[in-house]
Amino acid sequence: MTINNLQIGFDEADEEYAKFVDKFKPKKTTDDCYTPDNVYLAVLQWVRNEYNINGTIVRPFWPGGDYERHKYPEGCVVVDNPPFSIISKVCRTYQTNGIKFFLFAPYLTNLSIQTRGITHILTDADVLYENGATVNTAFITNLEPGIEVRTAPSLREAIMKADAENRAKVRRTIPKYAYPPEVMTATMIGYICRYGIDFKVKHGDCVFIRALDAQKTAGKGLFGAGYLLSEKAAAEKAAAEKAAAEKAAAEKAAAEKWELSEREKQAVKALGEKHGES
Repeated sequence: MTINNLQIGFDEADEEYAKFVDKFKPKKTTDDCYTPDNVYLAVLQWVRNEYNINGTIVRPFWPGGDYERHKYPEGCVVVDNPPFSIISKVCRTYQTNGIKFFLFAPYLTNLSIQTRGITHILTDADVLYENGATVNTAFITNLEPGIEVRTAPSLREAIMKADAENRAKVRRTIPKYAYPPEVMTATMIGYICRYGIDFKVKHGDCVFIRALDAQKTAGKGLFGAGYLLSEKAAAEKAAAEKAAAEKAAAEKAAAEKWELSEREKQAVKALGEKHGES
């Protein structure tokens, strides 16, 4: 793969180095995200099939465009990816003017887009956009009156398939390796440290290595090198990793839990009674 006229290799170290360098690049915002053609077409085909749309599709969101002054043909449907920073305003504008729409929207903050008459479609689909940013994407629409929130497994499947095609063009999946307990890498030590576990290895209990013999024959190696441990040190590492895992589980279990108030419980009950559920 060539980036800025530099030939980039495809071994594990290169992939990890690329990820490291990427941390220092200017961060892209969701307003800079331009949808890959195949992802857009996958969404458009789903929308046409799901809502039986055969009419005009409009895409008013492009650099320099003005969606408020755009000429919308009668009966058209907007299927596009607007700047996420103004998406609530876009929804209000379209609702006020009776324009049908199916819009790309942020996943994590999707439910905070509160405009009367819209449906939140949560697909939990990561999309690699044209600018290289990966954004977890969902959708909002006014094509489903009466539905507040829904999933769309078939839409997610179509998006993920198209997205996988795009990712395959620019990089391969970084391999995941499992090592015997006698091997120690920086990542392993970092995991132990992250959870406050003290761990030390003496000089005489380890030997520096860049790869296991089995990896050498396959042209592979340990990213960043590592150590081969004595049985004693390997057992101590295993114990430290176990302690770290237990702390991680404890932290997850100790996460703050929220309960419904009596008022909220009554609201839930009222909703059930309204729809004949009780």
